[in-house]
Amino acid sequence: MSETTPAAETRRRRPQSLIAAENILRFLAKTPTSAFGLLVLAALILTALFAPLIATHDPYLQDLTNTLAPPDGAHFFGTDELGRDIFSRLVHGSRITLTIIFLVTIVVGPLGLLVGTVAGYFGGKTDVMLMRVTDIFLSFPSLILSLAFVAALGPSLNNAIIAISLTAWPPIARLARAETMTFRSADYIAAARLQGASPARIIWKSIVPMCLPSVLIRLTLNMATVILTAAGLGFLGLGAQPPMPEWGAMIATGRRYMIDSWWLVTFPGLAILSVSLAFNLLGDGLRDALDPKQMMKR
Repeated sequence: MSETTPAAETRRRRPQSLIAAENILRFLAKTPTSAFGLLVLAALILTALFAPLIATHDPYLQDLTNTLAPPDGAHFFGTDELGRDIFSRLVHGSRITLTIIFLVTIVVGPLGLLVGTVAGYFGGKTDVMLMRVTDIFLSFPSLILSLAFVAALGPSLNNAIIAISLTAWPPIARLARAETMTFRSADYIAAARLQGASPARIIWKSIVPMCLPSVLIRLTLNMATVILTAAGLGFLGLGAQPPMPEWGAMIATGRRYMIDSWWLVTFPGLAILSVSLAFNLLGDGLRDALDPKQMMKR
């Protein structure tokens, strides 16, 4: 006998995408490592949104009478060489980190997906041309290529984001191409062609949705590399410029005093480590959650 209760009727009316998202979140919450990644990511977002309320001091305010002060009740993470509160600078620096993650994702995801699906669907000369361009980008280490782009564009946070985006899309394109080549000979693609669907419609309506889970997982795993690359550019003085509280730049300015003032580099380093680890663990959890075998069990 089928369910006729109001709760069952409500479940039937809910979109399948919403139900699938809830199942994925439930699976991630049950896995300790994935739950840690979700918790850190949620903390990063909340910290960025409510940074003015969480920060105890103005992140740019200098107090030369209280420089290199160790952590205490007034300054939870101590002060830097200019007397600025490190805790407040870390809190406001979360906004910069989240901005980098967001902007790189909205550039890298669509670009890699477009290049990969077009190359995989059409094949032939189109595939050769697009993949050779992709191979050129893949032949250089991402950090080295980012350094070259920033050196050409000029040191700034915006140019660092552009440079990271230009170097992070090739793995997404390779993955999307491989997925597309497995789908393009499927029966439902052949049926769409027989019905007169254009290649653009087939790619957008039939192939892109099938590639999205794998691309989403790869994007999540790539975020750790993006954060480390941004921190590396900031450390070298090619990313966010002083006095912006970017975590890599904070480590760069604090390394001269790290022997006697360990807190200058320890807390920004722990922030970078925590967020990078969280994205790696979350990516592993998403890979398991989107595994067809796991989905069938649920």
